[in-house]
Amino acid sequence: MRREMDPLVVGRVVGDVLDPFTRSVSMTVTYPNNREVINSRELRPSQVVSQPQIEVGGHDLRTFYTLVMVDPDSPSPSDPNLREYLHWLVTDIPAGTGATFGQEIVCYESPRPTVGIHRYVFVLFQQLGRQTVYAPGWRQNFNTRDFTELYNLGSPVAAVYFNCQRESGTGGRRA
Repeated sequence: MRREMDPLVVGRVVGDVLDPFTRSVSMTVTYPNNREVINSRELRPSQVVSQPQIEVGGHDLRTFYTLVMVDPDSPSPSDPNLREYLHWLVTDIPAGTGATFGQEIVCYESPRPTVGIHRYVFVLFQQLGRQTVYAPGWRQNFNTRDFTELYNLGSPVAAVYFNCQRESGTGGRRA
């Protein structure tokens, strides 16, 4: 797919959160009631209260992954001064399984945007080994790029995002 047509580029996930990368592992993110996360799909806070089911591709159970979920638009898209807000962090996910087989080191916090339309990004990284990634000391001002550099995670192997605004919200991306 051409870069300018890639939904992660169009949605500014590549740029705001990630550097360009090539997807090399399959990942599906599904909320209850079969609400699969598809790039730029609109989901309401009431649809994403419970943590989603994450399925990761691969066959080698000796390969482990780290899953990061962030909001790059916190507290509002027009003034994201808490960018990025860490909503979830799971490590040691064996290939060919899901997040429930990994270690949840920062518990899932459901999206609750108050102003504007927020992007919620799920990023998957391959770890160098098991038990090599640790919890940061905070959720606000998390930086995915710095985190991946600290733990030598390299480029993402998969990513997907959805848009969310408060239940009564309508309109565009501006806050």
